[in-house]
Amino acid sequence: MLTKRQLAILETIIRIYTTTSMPVGSKRLVDETNIDASSATIRNEMSYLEKMGFIEKTHSSSGRVPSLKGYRFYVDHLIRPKKVEQDQIVMINNTFDSHVRQMDDLFHQSAQLLSQLTSYTAFVLGPQGKTSKLIGFRLVLLNHQQVMAIIQTDTGAIENTVFQIPEHVNESDIEKVTNIFNQHLVGKSLYEVYQKLQNDIPLLVNKYAATASDMLMTIQTVFGESQEERLHVSGKMNLLDFTENMDRKKLKSLYELLDNDLDLNTILSRVTEDFEVKIGSELNHELFDEFSLVTATYKVDGHGDGIIAVLGPTSMPYDQTFGVLEAFRKQLSANLLRFYLE
Repeated sequence: MLTKRQLAILETIIRIYTTTSMPVGSKRLVDETNIDASSATIRNEMSYLEKMGFIEKTHSSSGRVPSLKGYRFYVDHLIRPKKVEQDQIVMINNTFDSHVRQMDDLFHQSAQLLSQLTSYTAFVLGPQGKTSKLIGFRLVLLNHQQVMAIIQTDTGAIENTVFQIPEHVNESDIEKVTNIFNQHLVGKSLYEVYQKLQNDIPLLVNKYAATASDMLMTIQTVFGESQEERLHVSGKMNLLDFTENMDRKKLKSLYELLDNDLDLNTILSRVTEDFEVKIGSELNHELFDEFSLVTATYKVDGHGDGIIAVLGPTSMPYDQTFGVLEAFRKQLSANLLRFYLE
């Protein structure tokens, strides 16, 4: 349990560091807080916070920077969303007041705007991308080289996709794959489908329909393409602003991941809370160890839920990011509802 003084010191270190990117020393804390304590006392408190793992030393100075544990504690217990600046409110309103003819245009503009407001990589997932469910799936063998996948969701959408299959795949295993999908995926949200396609389903197919296992990647792509229009990404180049220490190979892999809608849907599918922050290793992907993903859901009455998110450095100003996402999602929900009613 941290004392009030220790909480104030931790919060101030995070506020200063996320604003300046400079390690914070005891003298600056004395100058910029109302804590009635000497530099020596504050140094002792900082040593305690370091011992507890909330802050850490850098190699280049005697100052301290927040650790991932410190950021986690701050987000969970101390954060106070910052009020959005008036010029940002005007920018949001002007963008959403502009007339768009297509839903895709609205999501595309939304992703661009969110990226501009935060200077990070932004994601906008349209309504029903999170809540729509798979209610029907069939694989129809057209000939010895082609199969048609038929996907039906509870929104009334039916999508047919024809793809090539390896010569060694037999008709019996194609029927088994269809049965596996209907037993384990039908009735699940498309997000849950993405997750199970990555984890449970390959094991079942390998066990019961081994010759058809090579088709799984193609089927994953089919599901990814069915959701492609609902997921929009903007500001990928913003990654260059805080990845100067990342090697080129890793950076290239990161960009490739951001170009893969299926991978992104899988990552976003883990969102379960109204507002959520995943920091570093919590994202369960080595490419994101130095990043944070801040997500917020939004609702459009009668049309489902969507997600907005930003990917930035672990040292992002979380209070400011929270404030922007809160204001943004309210306007997006209202504007989408107007669009549906037109």
